[in-house]
Amino acid sequence: MRQAYSVSTVRAAEQALMARLPEGALMRRAAAGLAVACGDLLRRNGRVYGSRVLLLVGSGDNGGDTLYAGARLARRGAGVRALLTSPDKVHAGGLAALLAAGGQVLDTPDGLGPVDLVVDGITGIGGQGGLRPDAEALVRAVTSGHAPVLAVDLPSGVEADTGQVLGAAVRADATVTFGTYKPGLLIDPAAERAGALRLVDIGLGPELPGRPDLEALQYADVAALLPLPGARSDKYRRGVVGVAAGSERYPGAAVLAVAGALRGGAGAVRYAGPGTDAVIARYPETLVHPGRPSKAGRVQAWVAGPGLGDSSAAAEAVSDVLASDVPVLIDADGLRLMDARAVRARTASTVLTPHAGEAAALLGVPREEVEAGRLAAVRELAARYRATVLLKGSTTLVAEAGDVPVRVNPTGTSWLATAGSGDVLSGLTGSLLAAGLAPRDAASVGAYLHGLAARRGSDGAPVAAQDVADAIPAAWRDVRA
Repeated sequence: MRQAYSVSTVRAAEQALMARLPEGALMRRAAAGLAVACGDLLRRNGRVYGSRVLLLVGSGDNGGDTLYAGARLARRGAGVRALLTSPDKVHAGGLAALLAAGGQVLDTPDGLGPVDLVVDGITGIGGQGGLRPDAEALVRAVTSGHAPVLAVDLPSGVEADTGQVLGAAVRADATVTFGTYKPGLLIDPAAERAGALRLVDIGLGPELPGRPDLEALQYADVAALLPLPGARSDKYRRGVVGVAAGSERYPGAAVLAVAGALRGGAGAVRYAGPGTDAVIARYPETLVHPGRPSKAGRVQAWVAGPGLGDSSAAAEAVSDVLASDVPVLIDADGLRLMDARAVRARTASTVLTPHAGEAAALLGVPREEVEAGRLAAVRELAARYRATVLLKGSTTLVAEAGDVPVRVNPTGTSWLATAGSGDVLSGLTGSLLAAGLAPRDAASVGAYLHGLAARRGSDGAPVAAQDVADAIPAAWRDVRA
């Protein structure tokens, strides 16, 4: 599992570790790992010896890491030059090491010539509010070519704790981070500027608290959570999920939500709503009921909302589901139709699955505010509605009310930006709730499998929502392999 910690937590851990190490040992560890990563990038396109490396060096420890790494590269035969954004605040020891190894310091980028690698060591995790105008101009001048950009700890200009980008920022091809991941490396819009991530172990682990601020499940974590039937399992023990979705205008939403539930491993799916003919035509194994959800039969979880429309019957269906004593997932139209007081008053768990626009409506803020501050938005929604919230988007986040880490899904893909894919996710997550997974786990595993299925179904080509649903079993097998 990837874990991310806030800047203040990282700083405290670094201070505790440095108190037990010889002076400068922590920076040397970071610089050594950074130099290895730089060397690996250079070798992909040639070799380290004779390569041309440009360091963008800011003040403080981030600049020091960069300079010491540059010195190591220079000793291996690379031609290393440095541009200092704050010459009066440069790390003296790092600068001396670079010069002693044969590196050079440039006054301006004028006449720079070809470069094989640009290393961004301007601000790292200490910067706030975007790059200053002079640093922005420098970055623009030296990254306009084809040389890859490697960021040191974090692309300069992005917010380490929130993933926000509040001004000009570096767009890196790769980022080397030290000790632990930072939230901004895993959450868009900052994450999309980080490129490929590489974590360098500098011995920080024992100093970090057990509870991270953010975590991202990996294959092994998801495999351990997957509900697998036992020898005594029957369709009821495997979980029966109810689906209240679809309308005369949107019958396909019912079909897709049922598809996600069936492909997600539900022992049985009960469908309640006006789309019975469309559902049965595609999935004859579905148990259908044309009336209220509460009259459809016993279920272990409900999914409500996809394609319901805005009729009085739709509102009654959502209200009916929220009155049940089983876990409930509310999506799409259901988010608009639900009564917030009824959600907060529930004793069984509730999962809300908004996209940015729906989240903005629930919070009463502009959509742009949610997209710019996804971490704050998902935490606020979880606290306000006393629910587990899956905020869909380029990086899907899962938050739960209380002092638990937010989870970020690492398998997202832009191929999921297609009509109906959210309906499939709702059904899939509902099946996991019905199987007995805790709401945070069901939402996290659902998002993970959903992303894998989209990649499986697309294979680099456009993908439709039904393709995603059909690829869920293959994604399940990938995780277990």
